[in-house]
Amino acid sequence: MGLDYADRTDFDNATRGLVDRLDPCTVEAADGRLVWDLRPYDFLDGERPDTVHPGLWRQARLCRVHGLFEVTGGIYQVRGLDISNMTLVEGNTGVIVIDPLTSAETAAAAIALYRRNRGNRPVTGVIYTHSHIDHFGGVPGVLPEGAGEVPILAPEGFLAHAVSENVYAGTAMARRASYMYGAPLGASPAGQVSNGLGIALSRGSIGLIAPTTDITHTGQEETVDGVRMVFQLTPGTEAPAEMNFHFPGHRALCLAENATHNLHNLLTLRGAQVRDPRRWSRYLNEAIELFASGTDVAFASHHWPTWGTGEIVRFLTEQRDLYAFLHDQTLRLLNNGLTGAEIAERFTLPPALESAWHARGYYGSVSHNVKAVYQRYLGWFDGHPSSLWPHPPEAAAVRYVEVIGGQQAVRDKARRYADEGDLRFAAELLKHAVFADPGDDAAREALAEVYEKLGYGSENATWRTFYLTGAHELRHGVERLPLTPSRGLLEALTVEQVFDALAIRVDGLRAAAESLVIDWRFTDSGTTVRLALSHGALIQTGNPKSTVRPDLTLTLAKRQLPGLLAGQGLDDIGHEGDLSALTRLRGLLQTPDESFPIVTP
Repeated sequence: MGLDYADRTDFDNATRGLVDRLDPCTVEAADGRLVWDLRPYDFLDGERPDTVHPGLWRQARLCRVHGLFEVTGGIYQVRGLDISNMTLVEGNTGVIVIDPLTSAETAAAAIALYRRNRGNRPVTGVIYTHSHIDHFGGVPGVLPEGAGEVPILAPEGFLAHAVSENVYAGTAMARRASYMYGAPLGASPAGQVSNGLGIALSRGSIGLIAPTTDITHTGQEETVDGVRMVFQLTPGTEAPAEMNFHFPGHRALCLAENATHNLHNLLTLRGAQVRDPRRWSRYLNEAIELFASGTDVAFASHHWPTWGTGEIVRFLTEQRDLYAFLHDQTLRLLNNGLTGAEIAERFTLPPALESAWHARGYYGSVSHNVKAVYQRYLGWFDGHPSSLWPHPPEAAAVRYVEVIGGQQAVRDKARRYADEGDLRFAAELLKHAVFADPGDDAAREALAEVYEKLGYGSENATWRTFYLTGAHELRHGVERLPLTPSRGLLEALTVEQVFDALAIRVDGLRAAAESLVIDWRFTDSGTTVRLALSHGALIQTGNPKSTVRPDLTLTLAKRQLPGLLAGQGLDDIGHEGDLSALTRLRGLLQTPDESFPIVTP
């Protein structure tokens, strides 16, 4: 069963209910900087070039569709103003906003487009479907004066996960995200064409307003501005805190990011904790049982809706079976002794799933999702003794190049494999050549050309941008991109999370020779946290009972903590003891490299 490129159903659904759109589709920040611009994607109106996989070209054209759309009576979506969608549900007196995009600027533009057509309705409720930044970061754009009396609903655990996911491994995740989303690449047939999940990420200001109401269990009902909603918690699926919810009065179902028009990630290429496809599948099955018979339209936080009860059941059934099949068959094969790479190489979906457009790997892929399932159950080790203690990349590269016969021999053999169509092994050989001698310009260019060809042939948008960003950096070096988290997110961290983030910056071996104790008394919570440097580890204890005398005691409000740790002065902060303890602690912190090399040593 093949792919039906003549099928126009997705295009019809993506444009159904169009009310209005921005022309041009651009959004500016207050300083005039463009944070959103769809004009560079005008090339998608032309014929597909050889530099883009036909499936990805089709998905990019669908993701580029933009504007305000009527989903059903009283429910609207703004699509194509960010990687995600904003959904607006009209209540008795105002409008409920679901997922206010990534940036305040695009969120403000989205609600302005809605109001231009539906009247100046106030925001009477906000719902965060889950804990990823493209679903809450723009909330200041719809609530510029703060929440006030406006209820904000979110799944239990939202706040902790929203601010912590990118904290502990945040620098590495952000660096890899620049590859995943193709940050150095321009939009072009030879560059970034979409992210599969949406056309691109906006680049505006990010904030967070804490939820006022937690959804704690499936079946919980809430009424906001006269709109009744029934919730289904789905933790551990696409996000650690996530939920679907049903609007009985509208016969409409919000699927968050649990069922979109592509195969999703079980492990994102930027890095994350591995998601649970078994639970994911079961929650989709539960959604069918709970809501399908009372649903005429299902919409999500990305892509376009699905209309008709029968079509919704088919869509959810195929999505359900997709994640169950990935999980179960990977486990079957690993229990037969195959490694993750071996399973990925031989893994095939059933024909009905292979030919379903919404199950294609534009964002997640069968290959890296299978490896994620393997990792979830068995970890990084493939069981072969030689994998226990391999050389790191540079040391291994020098040895491989020596065995092969030197840099020239490696380049020659790689060229032969590339000419024969084995780009994968050509990339493997040239990777060793570059790591063995990063000054070998011929090897760098040869590898860039191979990555370029692999990118052009990739159906998966994030594979494409990884390959093409790798080629870009081999040719032009690493661009120093600002990857500092938004202050709005930093202020939402708990004290424990702030000190955890501090602990992972301590240069442990240098710190092993130091010993210090600092007590932090927080006036707004009435709590004391003790930081003790012990054997190179920074240990925190809440409300310590020990009689050990601290070197320094600081008295402050939580809001003052980030600035103090960043090196600001002690204005309005009380202190007793030896202030040099704070200076010594700061001196042991390592600033992470936000632009570390990836395709070179």
